[in-house]
Amino acid sequence: MDLYATTGDDEAFLLDLLNTTPVIDGVPTDALGDLAAASPWMSAHDVAPTPSEWAALTEARTTLQAVIRGDRSAATLQPFLDDARLVPTAGEAGVDWRLDAGDGARGALRAVVAWDGLRISSPGRLRPCANTECQLFLIDRSKPNTARWCSMAICGNRMKARRHYRRTRD
Repeated sequence: MDLYATTGDDEAFLLDLLNTTPVIDGVPTDALGDLAAASPWMSAHDVAPTPSEWAALTEARTTLQAVIRGDRSAATLQPFLDDARLVPTAGEAGVDWRLDAGDGARGALRAVVAWDGLRISSPGRLRPCANTECQLFLIDRSKPNTARWCSMAICGNRMKARRHYRRTRD
């Protein structure tokens, strides 16, 4: 049975996390390279900026990037799910469920669950940019599911210009 309970915010969080390792002017960078640099990003995304959260988040990011690129099996995500649990809370409107993780890995768990939600609800729509020099990812929201680049203005334009140059040069 496929079950998912993610929102657009979770999908945006996942895409932001995956895209924290861009290539800028030909140099790979890491926006979450250390806890000091990662703290503002983590706080802005409602992730506690603690050493354990940061370690789990960066490890989950690396694993998810490899899974999405097809370099690793989805089974490698299991360690991020081992301490996951649903916590019920009764209120006036009924029962509300909250996903929780132990040992300060809520951000990593949220990213993995968001990936799975996209896998179920929008199969094949989360993908790496087709520009081999780019390390970014995209969620294709186009009706025909044909988006190839993280940005048409940047990567798409570059790739089309290169193809045009090769065609006219030959």
